[in-house]
Amino acid sequence: MREQRKASLILDDGSRFDGYSFGCERPVAGEVVFNTAMTGYVESLTDPSYRGQIMAMTYPLVGNYGVPTTAKRSDGISQYMESDKIHMEGIIVSDYSHNYSHWNAVEGLSDWLKREQVFGLTGIDTRALAKHLREHGALKGKIILEGGEDIDFADPYAVNQVAEASCREVITYGNGNKKVVLVDCGVKDNIIRSLLRDNVTLYRVPWDYDFHQIAYDGLFISNGPGDPNMCDVTVEHIRKAIAGDKPICGICMGNQLLAKAAGANIFKLKYGHHSHNQPVREVGTNKCYITSQNHGFAVDPSSLGSDWEELYINLNDGTNEGIRHKCKPFFSAQFHPEACGGPVDTMFIFDEFLKNL
Repeated sequence: MREQRKASLILDDGSRFDGYSFGCERPVAGEVVFNTAMTGYVESLTDPSYRGQIMAMTYPLVGNYGVPTTAKRSDGISQYMESDKIHMEGIIVSDYSHNYSHWNAVEGLSDWLKREQVFGLTGIDTRALAKHLREHGALKGKIILEGGEDIDFADPYAVNQVAEASCREVITYGNGNKKVVLVDCGVKDNIIRSLLRDNVTLYRVPWDYDFHQIAYDGLFISNGPGDPNMCDVTVEHIRKAIAGDKPICGICMGNQLLAKAAGANIFKLKYGHHSHNQPVREVGTNKCYITSQNHGFAVDPSSLGSDWEELYINLNDGTNEGIRHKCKPFFSAQFHPEACGGPVDTMFIFDEFLKNL
C-alpha cells in the first residue's frame, strides 16, 4: 500500500480542494487553469507557454502511459518533448495511475515530477474545479502539504515570462538556402521540427533580438507564456518587418504580437483556451478545423489596422484565432498547428508559410 501525503489546492477566492501528493512535495503557487485534453500531459508539462501556471486536467485518468525518454536528436531538439524541462508549477489530476504501460515509456509521471521539482496533486474532482474556474475565471492558487510550509499566492503576469522562457543567444539549425528567423518567445520544439526542411536554415533568436541584422527570407514568431503586452521590444522589431514584404507567420503568442504590430489591442480571456478540441472556422468559408490550443489572451479584431483582417475565428466563443494582411504574405494562427499533443489538421500552415519564401 503506497503512503500518500495529504495536500490541498487553495484558490485566492477562498475555495479549497483536498487531495494527495504524487510529485515533488514542495509548496507551489501560480495561476490555476484547466485543460480538457484526454492525453498530452508530457507535451503540456514541457510547453513553455505554461510557465507560472498550475494545470488541472479534466480527463480523470492521468499517468497510465508514463513518460518517454528525454533523448535529443542530433540537432539538439527533443525527440518526444516540447522543451528540455517542465515549465509549469504543478499538475492536478483526478486519478493518478501509479502503473504505466507504453512502448516508449522509461519512467512514471511521479518520478519525473519529483526529479523536475514539480508538484503533482491527485484525488481532486477536477471537473468540479473546471466548472468553478469557468464561473469565476482563472484564479491564483497554491498547493500546500498538510502540516507543511504555507506560501503566498503568486501572479505569473507580474514578470516577463517571455524573457524567462526565450533562448539567450542565436541558435542555428540546418543548412538550406532559405533563411528563416524564428523569434523564440518560448517556442515548442515541434514548431522547430515543423519548420526544418532540407532547403531551410533556421535562426532561433531571443525574444528581444534585433533580427534585422540577419539577411532572412522569412520571419516566424513563436508561441510563449505570459502577457504579450510586456513584449514591446519584440513588437517594434515586427513593426519594422511588416513595413517590408518578406513572409511572416505567427503562432499563438506570435499571433498576438503580430496583431499588436498591426495596431491591435490584446485582452485577457476569462479562463483561456487549453484543450485539443477547439473548433475554428476559416473566415469567408465553411472550413472548420479541430485545433490544439493553450493561451490566456486574445486579439481584439476591431482594433486591427485597415490593411488587416481576421483569418480564423473560434466557434465556441467567437474570439479571434488568426489574422492576415490583405495584400502582403503575412498571416498568423492563435491555435497550434504543430499540435503535440493534439490534432494535426492544420499542419498545412507551415507549408503555406514556407512556400512563400
